[in-house]
Amino acid sequence: MKFSSRLESGQLIRRYKRFLADVTVGDQQITIHCPNTGAMTGCATENDQVWFSTSDNKKRKYPNTWEISHTTAGHWIGINTTKANHIVLDGIEQQLIPPLSGYQKIRSEVKYGDENSRIDLLLQDDDKVDCYVEIKSVTLLGENGQGYFPDAVSTRGQKHLRELAAMAQSGHRAVLLFLVQHSGIEKVSPAHHIDSKYGQLMKQAIEMGLEVICYRAKISPQQIVIEKALPFSEQ
Repeated sequence: MKFSSRLESGQLIRRYKRFLADVTVGDQQITIHCPNTGAMTGCATENDQVWFSTSDNKKRKYPNTWEISHTTAGHWIGINTTKANHIVLDGIEQQLIPPLSGYQKIRSEVKYGDENSRIDLLLQDDDKVDCYVEIKSVTLLGENGQGYFPDAVSTRGQKHLRELAAMAQSGHRAVLLFLVQHSGIEKVSPAHHIDSKYGQLMKQAIEMGLEVICYRAKISPQQIVIEKALPFSEQ
């Protein structure tokens, strides 16, 4: 996924009220939109270098959107979780995600399940069963390159696991794809210490046929692209 226009950069002062961040650009301070509803633990440290896009929508109160960061620890992080589906879709179309290749049709945001959900991507082919793909962005870094999801208790994430497990049990293919948008993460696990119920549901869903795959993205101010597969562990 290439950014549609050149990103500007500044230094982070603080993130607050979930959706706002103050940034120093040259000798000015501006407030930008933060498109990430998570806890962003370790991803919003004072003096991190941030890159932001600018909207031409005159009705927006905050025209700038935080896209990526380069931390004081030297890590690249994708902040804008709304771009995750686009990154994965590009990766599938460029055949950078082999487990999801070979489908004729890809549909986005399709209603499914018994809990009023929408699947991120539905892959379809005349010669294959439908493949339901839920995408989760991973940015929580622990010790020794260990990445975790979620970074806060996620009732929405729990619901998605139940829906995917039901799809797998009914004969469809169900895939949970962890898109790692943190250059320091080398492996992924459920965050049992943060959301134990999510971890329990993950184990149950895998037993019912859920596939879990992890891919890390390579991040730069020009683009975010699928880089390589990472290992996943239930523990």
